Amino acid sequence: MQVGSSQGELVPDTGRSWSDRLAVRWGRAEPTLTRLFLVAVFVVGLVAQFVKPVGDALADKVYLGGALLTVVGYVLYAEVQRLNSAHGAREEAEEALDAAVRRLDDEVQRLNSVLRPRAGEVVTPRQLEDEFEEALEAGGHVRLTAMGFTGETFAAPLKNILQGLSENRLRTVSLRVLVPDFTREIEVPGLVGADGKAGDSPEFRARLRHQTAEYESNLKYQIGRMAVARRGTLTVEFRVLHMSPSLKLYFINDDVVYEGIYDKIDLRPDPWTTGTPDRSGPETADGRLLDLIGYDSLLTRWSFDGGGHARTIIMRRRELFETLWKAARELPDAA
Repeated sequence: MQVGSSQGELVPDTGRSWSDRLAVRWGRAEPTLTRLFLVAVFVVGLVAQFVKPVGDALADKVYLGGALLTVVGYVLYAEVQRLNSAHGAREEAEEALDAAVRRLDDEVQRLNSVLRPRAGEVVTPRQLEDEFEEALEAGGHVRLTAMGFTGETFAAPLKNILQGLSENRLRTVSLRVLVPDFTREIEVPGLVGADGKAGDSPEFRARLRHQTAEYESNLKYQIGRMAVARRGTLTVEFRVLHMSPSLKLYFINDDVVYEGIYDKIDLRPDPWTTGTPDRSGPETADGRLLDLIGYDSLLTRWSFDGGGHARTIIMRRRELFETLWKAARELPDAA
């Protein structure tokens, strides 16, 4: 139906039809009328039971009783239909919600792939830790590998990450760490004498051995904790090789590599030799410790999906590490 506007033009009538309004009113009134009818049936039956004239009057009204039962049956049928419709609507709503969640998850994955550092991009150690956590939380078989100084930049964050993982008994985690062999003489890190030449510092090496053993112990302690908490199965292995700790390498499975260097030198008084007689000659008396610092040094991230150059870098770094790993030996006792 159309009505005229103030300018005489015809515009559509957006009001509801008479039948629609009647259906809305009936929908509102039906529950109340149904309840009143059922109450009336109950009252009549109760009165007929105790008031003899009423009971006698209704005694032979078989058709009336049948009609009442039919009405009650209709009411029950309508209620069942309403409940079925509500259940169907709820299932449809749940399916729509599941679909929305899946779309949201796909969008989050897409954003993660966009925001994740590109191959060859310089990143911070914090981004490495985030990717450690992401890989571990994803579950499955996760292999994390590191080569560094004492294992601090690997073990310290992983200890906290492993403790916070969700329950997943099917998760298996393999950790491998390659560090210098501090049971053997080494010049860097070491002791710088008065002549500026680097030499070995047995006391400093002993301290580094204890630090490495502590990081290994912290990670191995998580083996039992993960098993008890049903967070998965963990294996930890440390190996040592006679080398200077200049390069930092971190592998996430076989497709991601982070690499960097210890790019800061720390020269400080040696507490074990300052003011004491020299052990090996006057040129190292009152020497200074030469230490390498790189906990917060920037890293370069390479991923297998970053193109041919990135894949070449990953394969070469992997070959380097595996060669050194095979040549290394188990971490000796710190004592």
